[in-house]
Amino acid sequence: MRSAVVADVEPIAELRATVMRADLERLGRYDEHRVRQRLRDSFSPRYTSIIMIDRELVGCVTIRPADGRQWLEHFYLAPHRQGQGLGSAVLRTVLERTDAQGMTVGLNVLQGSAARRLYERHGFVVEAQDPIDVFMMRPPGTVCA
Repeated sequence: MRSAVVADVEPIAELRATVMRADLERLGRYDEHRVRQRLRDSFSPRYTSIIMIDRELVGCVTIRPADGRQWLEHFYLAPHRQGQGLGSAVLRTVLERTDAQGMTVGLNVLQGSAARRLYERHGFVVEAQDPIDVFMMRPPGTVCA
């Protein structure tokens, strides 16, 4: 992983659009412009790491402090890199850091997203949900399944 730079915003916006399309379409929420603009509006190189394999940008993850916890945001992996253990490896690295800080981690995932199983395996539990989003949290030091 490497630190993000401002120039990463467009490749990440494209990655987000690709990764989230099926779930957003299933929920009737896909908008080709909005899916990219939401990333542009909230992109923070300061809190974002870029996942690289063989000089290829294959993903990203943001961990941002807010409201007394760390928020896991913009965690995307290129479809051809999913299902190979990379997401678990990145998530373990992030959670080791937040555990060392004694911080709770929060996130939201779309209803019906396969990513929810990844988060549950790493100790996240549902805090709240609505028809679109599932809000999850993980206290520091939670044992993973």
